Amino acid sequence: MASNIGMMDSAYFVGRNEILTWINNRLHLNLSRIEEAASGAVQCQMIDMTYPGVVPMHKVNFDAKTEYDMIQNYKVLQDVFNKLKIDKHLEVNRLVKGRPLDNLEFLQWLKRYCDSINGGIMNENYNPVERRSKGGRERSVKGSQKLSKSLQATNMHNAADPSLLRIKQGKPSSAATGPVSSAEIHVLAQEVTDLKVSVDLLEKERDFYFAKLRDIEILCQTPEVEDLPISIAIKKILYAADAKESALAEAQEILSQCVDGDEEEEEEEEEEEEEEEEEEEDNEEHN
Repeated sequence: MASNIGMMDSAYFVGRNEILTWINNRLHLNLSRIEEAASGAVQCQMIDMTYPGVVPMHKVNFDAKTEYDMIQNYKVLQDVFNKLKIDKHLEVNRLVKGRPLDNLEFLQWLKRYCDSINGGIMNENYNPVERRSKGGRERSVKGSQKLSKSLQATNMHNAADPSLLRIKQGKPSSAATGPVSSAEIHVLAQEVTDLKVSVDLLEKERDFYFAKLRDIEILCQTPEVEDLPISIAIKKILYAADAKESALAEAQEILSQCVDGDEEEEEEEEEEEEEEEEEEEDNEEHN
């Protein structure tokens, strides 16, 4: 089952550009960064596209900005996972922080899972814009009603206090007119640059270790050694699906059984040799 995908699976080496293209093409969106999908709404609709109608889209908030609203989306997603018996733990506290690597890893898993269900073929009968509008229309109406009431209350308050109105009209908001200093822009630009460098280094390190592990995998698949206990133990670790539990103990058990078996064979061989020697001695005595 694709819901149980090992960390060394090729799914986790799909690049961010491919992930973004996958999302944008299927859901008719225009995401440019992985963290824009941190709200959980995209993930909900991807599952809805894979299992049409299974996600209550009216509960999914594509305008979620706060962590509270995002968590509600992930609750919807987790409920659907439970309904479909998808064994996948959601690291909600990490995802809602908008960390690119955490969100990329989850989206890589999601793409692999969806592709395993639909064969990577887009559902042409699914209208993502229409499905989103069904969930967003009710919120938009409610939101506009709240905004209208708020504006009415504000206007009534201003009308009752003319002096306050004159002050607001005569003094522009500092937030609207205050310029951002060049120093602040420089600091932010430097932070963005540092983050890009860090991500590039992480990707290079990831690719380096993946290449090493891939070489080990190929070596263990060589016909001359693939059935040896050491190769079986190494592949046990490489193909472990559960990221939370180490497969080292199982691999060590395989080697331990092999060593015990070898020792038993050696003892049997020694016993056979002793028996042969005794037979030879007996034969010599009779002769």
